[in-house]
Amino acid sequence: MMKQNYCVIMAGGIGSRFWPLSKDNYPKQFLDILGTGKSFIRSTFDRFLPVVPAENFLVVTNAAYKDLVLEHLPQIKPEQVLCEPMRRNTAPCIAYAAYHIMAKCKDANIVVTPADHLVTNEVEFQRIISKAFDFVAQPEHNKALLTIGIRPSRPETGYGYIQVNEGENAELGTVTKVKSFTEKPNLEKARQFLAEGNYFWNSGIFVWSMNGIKTAFDTYLPEIVAVFDQGKDMFATDKEQTFINEKFADCPNISIDYGVMEKSPDTYTIPADFGWSDIGTWGSLFTHAAKDDNNNAVSGKAVVVNTANTIVNIQEGVEAVVQGLENCLVAYRDNSLLICKLSDEQKIKEWITEL
Repeated sequence: MMKQNYCVIMAGGIGSRFWPLSKDNYPKQFLDILGTGKSFIRSTFDRFLPVVPAENFLVVTNAAYKDLVLEHLPQIKPEQVLCEPMRRNTAPCIAYAAYHIMAKCKDANIVVTPADHLVTNEVEFQRIISKAFDFVAQPEHNKALLTIGIRPSRPETGYGYIQVNEGENAELGTVTKVKSFTEKPNLEKARQFLAEGNYFWNSGIFVWSMNGIKTAFDTYLPEIVAVFDQGKDMFATDKEQTFINEKFADCPNISIDYGVMEKSPDTYTIPADFGWSDIGTWGSLFTHAAKDDNNNAVSGKAVVVNTANTIVNIQEGVEAVVQGLENCLVAYRDNSLLICKLSDEQKIKEWITEL
């Protein structure tokens, strides 16, 4: 059964919220921001390898990053890297991968994951993913669209939420029908969700059968199907990239959440707790980083004086002295310097645009 398991790693983003570490030419998924000795994309590949054969991985990325992907994942072949000519959000990305897989294995079961998550309990993670694969492989559930839910530990406003029926909130590790999806809430709503107990963070990790995702695209995003159907005989051939380069721009820019998950009545979740974070911001990195006695997360050669609750991240080969800061972020990389309040980090994208 494992030979029918496929893993699609979405690795086309820039990760601009991690500027100046993450830039166009070397984005976040290829960085070892946590100091583990592995890049995010390498950690993601290794995490799924016990449940998906190496030859069944696909990485969907920007053409500019193909060589970087192959450098970080030497176990995969060039044809396992699918190159988008432009960004069109997650629904076209997932459809591209699905059509490629369909040309090779019509009975595939597929997990789709971002390239840049943190998981601290990988054994439990693999148990949950295996359970999800088993569920969508059952004939009676081959139209199911399953997302992994995460038990919330705080009233987080940066994640989407999955609601299940009341009374089912304690069933970690159990496949549960989804009642509703909610996009990133305000703090008051997030606190309410936490108190009610039947809401889980939406991890953005999806599992489905080939029939399940193809049926969903046919039903809810026929405009994307119309684009890819034009080249259905070209996928997994030497004509695929030319077709994609010519037609991918015709796809609407829409996420799989808006386009499919929030519309389908066949959505399920497995609530889980395996030490997950999307490490999407400096603040989330700060939560998981090692800290000194003054709660500073210091990386690189820096002397930190009379400073507390601050991230100091300095490029190797550069020296820094940081004095008198509190609740701040100081980051230097490749002649780019960022100093800001941690509470204002959501403005980093805006500042980069102005820069």
